[in-house]
Amino acid sequence: MAPTHKPVQDIIQSGVVPKCYIQHEDDYQAASSNGPPPLMDAPTIDFSLLSSSSYPHDELANLRSALSSWGCVQLVNHGMPPSLLDEVREMSKQFFKLPLEEKEKYSSKGDDLLEGYGNTNAVQRGSLNWNDKLHLQVYPEDKRQLQFWPENPQQFRTILHEYSKRNRMILEMLLKAMARSLNLEENSFLQFRRDENEDMAFARFNFYPKCPLSDQVVGLKPHGDGTYITMLLLDNEVEGLQVNKDNTWFRVPIIPQALTILVGDQMEITSNGIFKSPTHKAVVNPQYDRISLAMLFKPSRDKEIGPLDKLIDEERLQLYKRLKDYSQFYSQCIPPLGERPISKVKINNH
Repeated sequence: MAPTHKPVQDIIQSGVVPKCYIQHEDDYQAASSNGPPPLMDAPTIDFSLLSSSSYPHDELANLRSALSSWGCVQLVNHGMPPSLLDEVREMSKQFFKLPLEEKEKYSSKGDDLLEGYGNTNAVQRGSLNWNDKLHLQVYPEDKRQLQFWPENPQQFRTILHEYSKRNRMILEMLLKAMARSLNLEENSFLQFRRDENEDMAFARFNFYPKCPLSDQVVGLKPHGDGTYITMLLLDNEVEGLQVNKDNTWFRVPIIPQALTILVGDQMEITSNGIFKSPTHKAVVNPQYDRISLAMLFKPSRDKEIGPLDKLIDEERLQLYKRLKDYSQFYSQCIPPLGERPISKVKINNH
């Protein structure tokens, strides 16, 4: 059967799950036979402490520990108004509830399957993802393709602009805290944000329709992000994000007012492997739809990335090559099944 690129939300109206969405039998049987995975027990970080001038040692140590072992952490007291988080979630739900013909006004077009509404199943290998998306570039502002930005819901553009702006402020404070946690100058990771008129940020709204064969499909396959930081606003009612640590899957708990941070490949490279870019996936619920919003932060394409000199010494050799436009490399790299693009830039020091 040829892969269908129709929205998953439209496909499930028939009540039948096409075979091209069913995972390999070994994958879903292994996942279902052991019951639900345990909850992730990484510490929750009080961001108001990290953003203070005193930088409490304990909270910095917790941040370093979580990002070094899990590559994932949940921030609370980050300063984002709960009302704005509610508005973002509500407008996400409203958009995906629109009639198909209305949503298709913002469909991905031509060779660019990334921007706009639809899904990325055209470029999937093996089984397809049970996921529809709305993917928008938000920075640099002059690169916004507003033809893909919905005018329905009415306040969509205004709310997304405000949310993106606040994410950027949190990101800057987070990068400073991450540097301090490694005893570096606090601006060490701000090289990623060399020029806010060039550095890129994307908003990916994810919609995971409920599925009667939820244990046999996957919302997003296991992967690592090609970003330097991914900032997630998760559904506040339905679980679905899972991270892999030591070859075991863990559920990321729902903390309604939290922002979930994932280390991306480019941060792992820059930190010379101290911060880990985690393999993660999205699972599907049999009874409830689920939404999330991922803010994907990437440096400008001409920015060379590589391990910071201060994180290389005789005890910790340079672990990664230096390169430009990792995002392009990431999207074009097709490593063996189960391997990740970042493995292709590792240096073999043995």
